[in-house]
Amino acid sequence: TQGTILPAPNFNPIMDAQLLGGALQGISCEKDVLIEILTQRCSSQRLMIAEAYREMYGRDLITDLKENLSHHFKEVMVGLMYPPASYDAHELWHALKGVDTEEKCLIDILASRSNTEIFQMKEAYLMQYNTDLQQDIDSETSGHFRDTLMNLAQGTRMEGYADPSTAAQDAMILWEACQQKTGEHKNMLQMILCNRSHQQLWMVFQEFQNISGQDIVDAINDCYDGYFQELLVAIVLCIRDKPSYFAYRLYNAIHDFGFHNKTVIRILIARSEIDLMNIRQRYKERYGKSLFHDIKHFASGHYESALLAICAGDTEDY
Repeated sequence: TQGTILPAPNFNPIMDAQLLGGALQGISCEKDVLIEILTQRCSSQRLMIAEAYREMYGRDLITDLKENLSHHFKEVMVGLMYPPASYDAHELWHALKGVDTEEKCLIDILASRSNTEIFQMKEAYLMQYNTDLQQDIDSETSGHFRDTLMNLAQGTRMEGYADPSTAAQDAMILWEACQQKTGEHKNMLQMILCNRSHQQLWMVFQEFQNISGQDIVDAINDCYDGYFQELLVAIVLCIRDKPSYFAYRLYNAIHDFGFHNKTVIRILIARSEIDLMNIRQRYKERYGKSLFHDIKHFASGHYESALLAICAGDTEDY
C-alpha cells in the first residue's frame, strides 16, 4: 500500500485504551494524546482499541470523543474510528440526508471505489441506517446524474477484461454521445463509463482521441454541464490515475472554497491507508507546494495537528 498510516509495531490496545481514557476523563481533554494514538494506528488497530476501551470503562469510545470534542477536530477523531466501509457509508448518508444533498461527496466516493468497496459500503449503509443506499440515491438525486450514480452503486464494473476489437466501437458511441446529447446517448455514455473494465476504458479513451482529435475529458466538459458532467469527468480521471484525481480535489477544497473542511477531512481519512503517499506526491508535482504546506497554511490548532499527522509530512514539506 501507499498509505501514510501503517499498523503500529508493538501495538498494545489495552495500554492505548487506558491512555485514551485518561485523556478523555481528565478535567481538560488531552487532545495531543488523542492525536498521538488515533492517527498512528491503522483502522483495525483502532477497532481493537475501541473494544478494549468498552471493556475497561463500559463506555463507547466514539460517544466519548463526540462528547469531549468539538468542530472539525471532532470530525477527524470520530472519522478515524470508523472502518473504511462504514466511514464511506457514514459520509454518503450525511451527503444524501443533510439539509442539502452534497453532490461532490457522492461523486468522490462512488466514482473512485472498486466493486468490492462498493459492496462493503452498501452492506455497512444498510446495517448502520437500516435503509438501502440505492433507494436513497434514487429518492435524493435526479436525472442522468442519478442514473449514473445508481449504475456505479451496483458495483458491476467488469474486472481485468479488455477487448481491443470493441474499443473503437465504444469510442465511437462516446463520440456520438458528445455530439448528439439525447437522453439515449447519455445513457449509452454512462453505461460504458460505469461498466467497462479499467483496462478496456484505457483503450477506449485512446481510440476516442484518435477518432475525435480531442481528449475525452475535454469533450465531456464541452458537451455537458452540471453534476452529470462532473461525475463523468471524475470517473474518467479515477480510471486514469486515482491519486491525481484526489490531489486535484484536495487542491480545489483547500484553495477554491476557502478550505472546504469536510472534503479535506474525508479524503485524508479515506485514503490514509490506501494511497495518500501517492496523492501527496501528485499534489507536489502538480501544484508546486506540498499538501503538508497548504494544510499548515489554512488550518490551525489541534485540528491542524491532526490533519498533518494523517498527512505525515516530510521535513522538506514545511
